[in-house]
Amino acid sequence: MGKDQVIIAGIIEGDERTLTCFYKENIEYIQRYILRNNGKPEDVEDVFQDAFIVLYQKLQLGFFELRVPIKTYFYGICKNLWRNRLRKRKKLVIYNGGNCFEEETNNLLIINIENQEREHLYRKHFHKLSTGNRKLLHLFFEGKSMKEISKIIGHSEGYTRKKKFEAKKKLLKMIEKDPIYKELTALY
Repeated sequence: MGKDQVIIAGIIEGDERTLTCFYKENIEYIQRYILRNNGKPEDVEDVFQDAFIVLYQKLQLGFFELRVPIKTYFYGICKNLWRNRLRKRKKLVIYNGGNCFEEETNNLLIINIENQEREHLYRKHFHKLSTGNRKLLHLFFEGKSMKEISKIIGHSEGYTRKKKFEAKKKLLKMIEKDPIYKELTALY
């Protein structure tokens, strides 16, 4: 039985040792994420507990297939709960009949968090590409024309265009298979 299966069994059974261990191994990551994204220490405990209840209920029902480590899955639940709380936390500040300053700030914060996560996802998979594909895409993203790129790489313009298409397709496939991508797209 793998480590994740032992943890899952312990959570379902309510094993005190497993629960304490799970808490100690995961609270630091959750705390860092929430505090870095406009949260307070008391938010950390609330989100952790709510996420744990969600995880427990899903494990009890047994209707889902875990395709990532339990720690990663739990972290995703926490991130989703925190984003949802930030969305709901829209406070209106009334000043001379005006409002929306804090609401706009919260919306911008959420957008920034989501953009950072998208960029992290992109970089993670970009670095998994071969050196040649990374170089080709890097030149393309710098704004170089196909003609310039083909001269730098030393291939015909048609071949370079085909290789760029294949590299982008490969990168997109890797990103779309990532559980984080599914989490980010589920927000909309």
